[in-house]
Amino acid sequence: MLSINLRTLKPSAFGLLIIISAFISGCGSGPSGNKKRELISFKPYNGINYSEVSRRQKNGLSFNEYGYQLEPQWKLKFVSDDSISIFSPTKNAFINFPLTRGYDSIFNAARSWLKIRQINKDSITMEILIQKGDSLDVKGTKVFMRFFADNYVKNVLHTDTSTLRRPSRADTVFIRSLAAKATADYTKAFAARQPAIITSKSPLVTVSRRTTKPDILNNFDNSDDYLDPTYDIVIKNAYKDFYFSFTMYVDDKGSLYYGAPLVGFNGDQEREADYIHTSKAVVDSYFKFYLNVKPGTTLGIIHSSMVSVHVEGKAKTAAK
Repeated sequence: MLSINLRTLKPSAFGLLIIISAFISGCGSGPSGNKKRELISFKPYNGINYSEVSRRQKNGLSFNEYGYQLEPQWKLKFVSDDSISIFSPTKNAFINFPLTRGYDSIFNAARSWLKIRQINKDSITMEILIQKGDSLDVKGTKVFMRFFADNYVKNVLHTDTSTLRRPSRADTVFIRSLAAKATADYTKAFAARQPAIITSKSPLVTVSRRTTKPDILNNFDNSDDYLDPTYDIVIKNAYKDFYFSFTMYVDDKGSLYYGAPLVGFNGDQEREADYIHTSKAVVDSYFKFYLNVKPGTTLGIIHSSMVSVHVEGKAKTAAK
């Protein structure tokens, strides 16, 4: 799915279709002399294979201050004015989706609302739209998807899609500036595109990282895997049974710093203080001695980032 900021957009096609249809019906010629807006036609571009080569904010960057990256991922071709084919990486095949056209070059496909800003047989520029309640914000998100026709990339630009999709120099300069701040103060950490890697160096500790399988239900978006890398850690022969969930900072040297609990306390400050004290002790003892930590990187630049941890301690069972 098309992702904006830190969350995935999930527009409801049915509800918005009703609103847009009503809007179109009200745009016909009337006493004021207004002309009915014609729906955009994709007929001249049917059958052309387009690949997304960039997805950027209005400022030209594909990263934001939280480390979220707008990744160009889509491959598509228009089949007709009411059908579009989008490539599925998991199925390694194109999948047909219904296409609903709205007013002013707006259309819906694959549970996403888009506005055509420019289109010809060589390229397309689309802006991502967002649903707000039961309406569509036609002002746009100021996030733009750029597509080139595959034949244009090969025969005119003489390059390939993977080369065109590389982050820009401006992206690199921006990430370097964020990394410098995060190095000076680890609390200014941001999401690492290649998250911090935590592994065990003791047979008493097992570490596993949670992953999201990209599929049609999330439009092949697994960005949460790097925006919020999450680890499950099990410690055998612990001093007692326990289970804690919290965040940690991982600085550019791989050092760990306690962040905050990931559970609620309903205003019980005493219980919260005890939880933090005990779980922080787990970081300062078990984690310090039993874990290997490799800091996260973005565009090859090492920087401070955060991880979420769910740690279970299992007390040693007394021999019978």
